[in-house]
Amino acid sequence: MTWADFWALIATLNGEATQAHCRRLAEELSRRPVSDIVGFAERHAEALYRLDQEKFGTLPVIDMTLRDGSPFPQSSDVFLYARCAVVAAGRVVWESVFSDTDKFAPYTSTEYDGEWLLYVPDKAYELATGKKWDRTTRYCFESYSNGDGWPHLRD
Repeated sequence: MTWADFWALIATLNGEATQAHCRRLAEELSRRPVSDIVGFAERHAEALYRLDQEKFGTLPVIDMTLRDGSPFPQSSDVFLYARCAVVAAGRVVWESVFSDTDKFAPYTSTEYDGEWLLYVPDKAYELATGKKWDRTTRYCFESYSNGDGWPHLRD
């Protein structure tokens, strides 16, 4: 799957990874060949992996504070869901955050939760084949897996 095809499918989310939007995307994807589902999963994992960087992961959750009023840090799950929300927002947003970290910050809000996007490839595969998918992708999208994005964590 090309990046253009991937972003065209992401555009069907209308900028948000709601449960309903992601279900619709999974249904659309399930009507394509299994190779497209695999290709989508690979592009999705790579898009998330590229966002797995310290400059994004260390941003606080913008609409929460600790009891003492200090910034509330993102957990690994919140960071993953924020990255999903950025991807769901589309190609222009995804590309823009790399040159301006401030453009990532709004997606740390509790208002944005892109978690449903994680399940799209698996749901599409299950709809297409009737089987559960035990998949791996070339890129690991789990938080802190991009060694280049978190150079001080290497060793």
